[in-house]
Amino acid sequence: MAGLILAGGDGTRLRPLTRRIAGDERPKQFCRLLHRETLLEQTLRRAGRLIPPEQTLTVVVRAHERFYAPLLAGVPAPGLVIQPENRGTAPAILYGLLCLAAVAPASAVAILPSDHYVSDDDRFMAHVGAAFHAARLRPDLVILLGSVPSTPEPEYGWIEPAYAMPIEPRGRLSRVRRFWEKPPPALARRLLALGCVWNTFVMVASVHTLLALVKEALPELYELFAAIQPAIGTSSESEAVEALYAQIPSIDFSRHVLATCPANLAVLGLSGVEWDDLGEPRRVMAKLARIGVHPEWAGPEAAVFA
Repeated sequence: MAGLILAGGDGTRLRPLTRRIAGDERPKQFCRLLHRETLLEQTLRRAGRLIPPEQTLTVVVRAHERFYAPLLAGVPAPGLVIQPENRGTAPAILYGLLCLAAVAPASAVAILPSDHYVSDDDRFMAHVGAAFHAARLRPDLVILLGSVPSTPEPEYGWIEPAYAMPIEPRGRLSRVRRFWEKPPPALARRLLALGCVWNTFVMVASVHTLLALVKEALPELYELFAAIQPAIGTSSESEAVEALYAQIPSIDFSRHVLATCPANLAVLGLSGVEWDDLGEPRRVMAKLARIGVHPEWAGPEAAVFA
């Protein structure tokens, strides 16, 4: 098993709140939003319950070095995938997958965003372990974790399940009918009524399967990265990646890969664990109220963010 932690986002929607908390322009994954640890530190610790740290890569952006360097000081250089710029989740995942393929091409990998809230680390990683098991039984599929929604949230991606699959974990694994990315409020209410789930963007699959999925959905991007693959792990990697990122646009993995290939996907529903992407100040404030946490920064004047 391997882990790929995504920590290259800019967190612009949450910037008014994170600026208040940290006093600078750091993205939310490098902030102590809910607890004494940053969201990235929580993600690394959570992942380590199942995946050995030496088998985990963290994808970052060079401009954030002053924020991630103190948090990842103990991570050896091969454990960091440093992007020259943020070009969205598709290039970040593809670059990380190629780095994994260079050292462990036959591995299965869990892709884990580093800026989310999870209520129970052990239970959550047990679901990730179940997804690894399902991916071993069906190596042709990408297994996504879906969170049971509590509200018709229009700012999330939604997954519409199809029929249940007769493999372990029975009754909890379904094929995917389609994706709905940030639906309008009326549609979100309909999706909630239909039993659709939130897309946590946590996914498990073999490295080979994920690379094949990207190649099918984004052949031009795949070929650009394939051209620099021989440089990965060599002294010329940084220069090759710099030149590549200078010519690619920002591309979203959910919208441009997952949503275009539902036949290759399955969804595993989360049970007994809450999830939130903490993408907006109002959701952070609501989560603090729900879990009963009162950090120093959340004084009366912070009510403007609720």
